Amino acid sequence: MDVSGASGQPRSGDDQPTDHPAVPTPPPPAAEAPAPTEDGPDTDTAATGTPDSNTPDSNTPGPEAARAEEAEDETPDTTGTTAPKTEPHETGADEAGADQAEADRAGADKAEADGAKTPEGAPDTAADTHETHRTLAHTEPPTGPAPGMAKGEPPRPPKEPGGGILMGRPFGVPVYVAPSWFLVAALITWVFGGQLDRVLPELGAARYLVSLFFAVAFYASVLVHELAHTVAAIRFKLPVRRIQLQFFGGVSEIEKEAETPGREFVLAFVGPLLSLVLAGLFYLAMKPVQPGTVPGVLLAGLMVSNLIVAAFNLLPGLPLDGGRMLRAVVWKITGKPMSGTVAAAWVGRALAVAVLVGLPLLNSSGGLGGGTEESGGMDTVTDALLAAILAAIIWTGAGNSLRMARLREHLPELRARTLTRRAVPVETDTPLSEALRRANAAGARALVVVDADGHPLSLVRESAIVGVPEHRRPWVPVSGLAQDLTDDMRVSAELSGEELLDALRAAPATEYLVVENTGEIYGVLSAADVERAFVKAMARPS
Repeated sequence: MDVSGASGQPRSGDDQPTDHPAVPTPPPPAAEAPAPTEDGPDTDTAATGTPDSNTPDSNTPGPEAARAEEAEDETPDTTGTTAPKTEPHETGADEAGADQAEADRAGADKAEADGAKTPEGAPDTAADTHETHRTLAHTEPPTGPAPGMAKGEPPRPPKEPGGGILMGRPFGVPVYVAPSWFLVAALITWVFGGQLDRVLPELGAARYLVSLFFAVAFYASVLVHELAHTVAAIRFKLPVRRIQLQFFGGVSEIEKEAETPGREFVLAFVGPLLSLVLAGLFYLAMKPVQPGTVPGVLLAGLMVSNLIVAAFNLLPGLPLDGGRMLRAVVWKITGKPMSGTVAAAWVGRALAVAVLVGLPLLNSSGGLGGGTEESGGMDTVTDALLAAILAAIIWTGAGNSLRMARLREHLPELRARTLTRRAVPVETDTPLSEALRRANAAGARALVVVDADGHPLSLVRESAIVGVPEHRRPWVPVSGLAQDLTDDMRVSAELSGEELLDALRAAPATEYLVVENTGEIYGVLSAADVERAFVKAMARPS
């Protein structure tokens, strides 16, 4: 423990496993010290683990007498700790010492409440951190790896990601409609309704119902586009978190990247390909329909909109599908996925500038179907605003792609085995000062509370130790400063990178018990150590 004077920093960034034997069998507990007098101990006992009493009371029983009395009269305490036997005339002093110990534990709990927060720095997915209800760990020793923590097994799935109104679960993937969709649906209804007024003036106010149907049908086409990405990801065994329909289209949140550039190319290309297929189907459906009717106008609008979706997504810049295709090509040529990401991201930023400048100029010159004589001041402002929003989305997406690539590049440097602190086992009634003495002697920086058979029960919180003054540590048992272990707090020593962060996010805590695949205790992992190692890794250049 750092608070007890032990030195050392968390080990990280080393590919080789550290020399870190399993936790030894706990030594026999030290003889219990007599309860403190009202004056309390005046010397620092953290290093020795026993109080230094220069003026012992003649009526206080010695260690031999105390053990004899305990063997004869002591009754077990329901908290798992045992109070030393005292003489009747020392009752006031004992109550004062007990009250002070209780106050120390209360202060330690307050320090834990103030300081025990889930570390930031984990990717994305910070929004996934949530409160969970935990079941107390069994006192029986684990017969194998902790559930969900064995090597090769995926971490436990997080809670529902959310992100709007849940519309369904095609292929087991939740589909959400973001609140911004209603804004764009209203905008499409208004704009397309104005177009219908010129083409089909006899519709009157009903044209807005037709326009609303077009908006829904168009986003249904966008959903089909995203489902193509989802099916391909599932085919390649890549987890898909959710599909979300937003203001400017849809997003398929695939949690891992493809393992090969070929799969990356296919995963990106299937979306625009299906949009082209839909445009062809709508074109064929137009053939038997009479032009100038409601079905004809709707089919023509859906055909054109799907062509625009396909063409726009094929532009070679991240975060568009064409950018991912470009990334796959550069990845294949160079053999480095990071090189592909950098190239596609910078092309995406250049594309954002081109959209910002070129889209208003193209529309004002009639390149998008409108004549210059029909362009008014309001249309020019609308075109510029639309171009600015599109450019901002592309620029931001390209920057996010670069950051996520750096993140994935450095994540493998986080290894549970190299970040784990050496720990010593202590029994529930061990005084804090004695536990710290043993930790210092063993060069350890963590304490694991075990039962009489050596099975782990809880972890002593580092923040709780800080809240206990040194002169009170001989009188505070470690059980009062420990957090009960749950199955989610048992982390495999083989975890690393994204799997390690997923395991920590699934059960937010300040310390975790690190175990071997055999169930043997390896040590204690501090969330603060993981956060520091993560920040340090991200600060290094790629």
